Amino acid sequence: MNNGRFKNTCGSKINRFLLILFFIFTFSIISSCSLNRRQASLSAAYKIEGFAQGTSYQITYYAKSAIISSSSINQLFNELDSSLSIYKPYSLINQFNNSANGLIMDDHLFKVVQRSMKIWKESEGVFDISILPIVEAWGFGAKKHSIEPSNSEIARALSCSGSDKLRIEGKRLIKTIPCLKIDVNGIAQGYSVDVIAKHLESKGVQNYLIEIGGEIRVKGRKQPGNQLMRIGIEQPAENGNDEPIIQKVIELHAGAITTSGNYRKFIQNGSKKLSHLMDPKTGRPIDNKMISVTVKTRNAMSADGYDNVLIGLGIEKAFAFLKKHKDLEAYFIYRDDNGVVRDTASAGFFK
Repeated sequence: MNNGRFKNTCGSKINRFLLILFFIFTFSIISSCSLNRRQASLSAAYKIEGFAQGTSYQITYYAKSAIISSSSINQLFNELDSSLSIYKPYSLINQFNNSANGLIMDDHLFKVVQRSMKIWKESEGVFDISILPIVEAWGFGAKKHSIEPSNSEIARALSCSGSDKLRIEGKRLIKTIPCLKIDVNGIAQGYSVDVIAKHLESKGVQNYLIEIGGEIRVKGRKQPGNQLMRIGIEQPAENGNDEPIIQKVIELHAGAITTSGNYRKFIQNGSKKLSHLMDPKTGRPIDNKMISVTVKTRNAMSADGYDNVLIGLGIEKAFAFLKKHKDLEAYFIYRDDNGVVRDTASAGFFK
């Protein structure tokens, strides 16, 4: 499939080309409310924004002063890229991919791989970080191309993938075949959001919204005003160049929202669009009726990983999966048997 993500700098799941989530900030002060006046004297909104991991990011936090520096955020992105980005030749993940049998992981790679292996087992292989040979064969890796691979090339890529060929021993990541390569984009961008959230909280920030390429985590409320954070979910456009339309808006006090979609980035094969989201079992683009899946849960790394699982399962199996994972809520946009675009959600998604 695709891994989130690290949009153009960390993998094939290029969120900027998937369903884009964006948030709506509305700052209002009710002058007649003494509570809001007290909040205004205590905190204000501070914003840090820029470009990293092949996409844009925005961080809004509420504090008495500007206690988070842009340089500290840039340092975190550099650390993450040095560990997890397949677009950085010197990165630890590329060192692993170029090795014969593995290496010692740093904390970032260890946490991401450990969670990825857990999701791989739970999804019975629907989510698989060892998919990089398949991603590269279809031209969605670091070296882009639009030539559809032959059956033999797909078979060769499949022979070099499979998380059953990966093993974790302490902090060492071992591969049993030299050609196996991993790509953690389907989960790494969500992890990056969580790393920044941890950094903000370590500085005492308790009210914030973090967004990297559409992956979002929030905590607390906007100040002054004491309003919940509002997050807009984009409706897929029939034409990739069309302006986005907000399908739904939800309010969130704490937690994460991420989306996986297959309508923005694809290979055109005659009249058919081939999704950049890959099926690890067939080595071919996912071909089901799902358009996008938005997941809500406690942290962004989990949401980022499981949105890949749900879009790969299809609508019926996805709901069956959610029944076994009560900590996940999801919103689906899909096509019915007649090709009509519809949407549905799990019971707790909009609560």
